[in-house]
Amino acid sequence: MMLFRKTLFVNPPSWQGFDGGAGSRYQAKREVRSFWYPTWLAQPAALVEGSRLVDAPPHDLTIDDILAIARDYELVIIHTSSPTLHGDAKLAEALKNQKPDTIVGLVGAHAAVLPEQTLQASEAVDFVGRKEFDYTCQDVALGKPLAEIPGLSWRDWKHDGKIVHNPERELIHSFDELPSVMDVYARELDIDKYYIGYLKHPYVSHYTGRGCPAQCTFCLWPQTVGGHKYRAKSPEAVFREMQHARALFPQVKEFFFDDDTFTAYTPRAREIAKRLGQLGITWSCNARANVSYDTLKVMRDNGLRLLLVGYESGSQHILDNIKKGVRLEQAREFTRACKQLGITIHGTFILGLPGETHETIKQTIQFAREMDPFSLQVSLAAPYPGTELYRQALENGWFSEKLDLVNQNGTQTAALEYDGLSRDEIFSYVEKFYKNYYFRPRVIGRIMRTMLTDRQEMKRRLREGAEFFRFLRLREAV
Repeated sequence: MMLFRKTLFVNPPSWQGFDGGAGSRYQAKREVRSFWYPTWLAQPAALVEGSRLVDAPPHDLTIDDILAIARDYELVIIHTSSPTLHGDAKLAEALKNQKPDTIVGLVGAHAAVLPEQTLQASEAVDFVGRKEFDYTCQDVALGKPLAEIPGLSWRDWKHDGKIVHNPERELIHSFDELPSVMDVYARELDIDKYYIGYLKHPYVSHYTGRGCPAQCTFCLWPQTVGGHKYRAKSPEAVFREMQHARALFPQVKEFFFDDDTFTAYTPRAREIAKRLGQLGITWSCNARANVSYDTLKVMRDNGLRLLLVGYESGSQHILDNIKKGVRLEQAREFTRACKQLGITIHGTFILGLPGETHETIKQTIQFAREMDPFSLQVSLAAPYPGTELYRQALENGWFSEKLDLVNQNGTQTAALEYDGLSRDEIFSYVEKFYKNYYFRPRVIGRIMRTMLTDRQEMKRRLREGAEFFRFLRLREAV
């Protein structure tokens, strides 16, 4: 039997409504109250017996709440991000001030690619877990000497706090051996607190694998933590986990597979779909806009309801610039197939990618109207450290005066600008995009029809509508 330190995993509070960890594609406050599950912390928590996971943002917990909980723990591991590092370092200091012998570590994409800078944020941070940090956290919790733990950067107090970078840890290949995060969810989280506008409520999301073979220059997780090789659980392991999840959460209306590209290997996706069909659950997943009709049909016939699709842009030039690996005509064919099969699409688009002009933004808005997904999200290009987009921005001088990924409210800002297209102009196009898309009779009508089918759905959509208009007003005030 392994003996663990009393370990607390924390997704810390920051801005109200800020989704800073979990499987979020970027860290920011969103248009409507939305939270992904803290899978990145739940997985190591499942490996550390007796640990506790606290996800502060959706549960509206404050720094004082975290400090009160942390008094009973020897080891605190905090999920950090580029926008929140400064505040997370302050939390580390508060933990040390309260209980000086607390061991404090930071993990996450920012820590993975900038471990030295992350440690330098505060002397209260004892270590950083790089890359895939699941077993790294487990080793620290087991009390192994820090010098012997692969994938760790740490502060050596025996040598005046010198920062030491241990050899890299090998990526996980046998995902079937990892314990399920579902028991951690059931034990630690109130699933009614988790909302995603386009998913049924309540929902549950998690990963069946990590890594993405695509080479998109802007995508955070494959370039910083997961890598470009898709490593995943077997269809049988996914079936067992979902069987367990259904028993744990009978009230859940939808399960979402948050793998960067669940459809990366269609034979596996089809096999999993057939097994999910045996369970009779409703499910959704991420997908590239190039899945074949036959595969879509197998998935639809076995419970698939919705696909989260990253269209990104309506300009082929921009898609080529970001190495998307999808042609616009493929996206059109894919979208037609989804509509023929009755699969709902939530489309995501990004403004401010390399090559962006006033004309390409207009092309993207027009393309979105042509694809006409049930709902969409418009984001701003986010050059996170460790991504090729970040490197390109440095080399080409695309950054504006300073790198701000979010504003004082925790909402995304335009960090890049180009000749003939300023950051302020890129920022202002987000509101224009939303209004141009949503303020159409066709879109308003189908949203109204969903509201009329269910009283709870009506209440939810009215709340989200109020939040969305509040979001637009806040943007106008910036």
